[in-house]
Amino acid sequence: MTDPEMIECPDDGLQLTRLRAIMHRLRAPGGCPWDAEQSHESLLPNLIEETYETVDTIKRADWDHLKEELGDILLQVVFHSELAEEAGRYNLDDVARGVSDKLVRRHPHVYGESKVSDTEGVLNQWDDIKRQEKGDEDEPYLHNIGKGLPAMLRAAKLQKKAAKVGFDWPDDDGVTDKIREELEEVEEELKSGDREKLSEELGDLLFSVVNLARRHKLDPEMLLESTNVKFETRFAAMDAALQARGMALDASTLDEMEGEWQRAK
Repeated sequence: MTDPEMIECPDDGLQLTRLRAIMHRLRAPGGCPWDAEQSHESLLPNLIEETYETVDTIKRADWDHLKEELGDILLQVVFHSELAEEAGRYNLDDVARGVSDKLVRRHPHVYGESKVSDTEGVLNQWDDIKRQEKGDEDEPYLHNIGKGLPAMLRAAKLQKKAAKVGFDWPDDDGVTDKIREELEEVEEELKSGDREKLSEELGDLLFSVVNLARRHKLDPEMLLESTNVKFETRFAAMDAALQARGMALDASTLDEMEGEWQRAK
């Protein structure tokens, strides 16, 4: 595509071609210095940030803004594919072909002879095919599960995978009892002053709380972020209330802040 074609391209069917051409142009000599300097590693913060912004947009049901956020994620895919193509590894077509082939392989109940007909069967079939593709049949059952995920998400994924083979509490009572047990062990280590053991017990407590969320199909990362937002909102209300009384946060007592905090709730 020429520059004028990149600037003005009304054809819906050419927009992905246009995006690829723009990315290539930005990276080429005479393009953008910032884009030309980027690498897979330098773009990681952008990829993570754009993903979380998309998650936030969906949670707020801001469907108009979602289009922009999905575009930002698409840009990351195109950018990384451009870098790979420059290095002679693969291009965006190869990326699309790979994921398309994978979807066909992992849906034999649609494109093949599999008779699986319910969601549980589909998910189990997906996992079985995935293990075969990666050559993990002889590896430990939890091999490579959730690698690279944030710790809480990986915990939930490990627990969900283990539950598929029956390694799970029969009811919530077992989980809540385990949470109480882990909390008691945390309290013991607080008294002992052993920082290493305290760290271990706090990890066990978090893992158990994640398990309770997982059993109820609640995403622990989303739950914690919702609480973050709630805390931020209430803290801002408390701050505003204190300022309205002519008081600064750092000059207020804990009792004064707690009073406004309770009113903010």
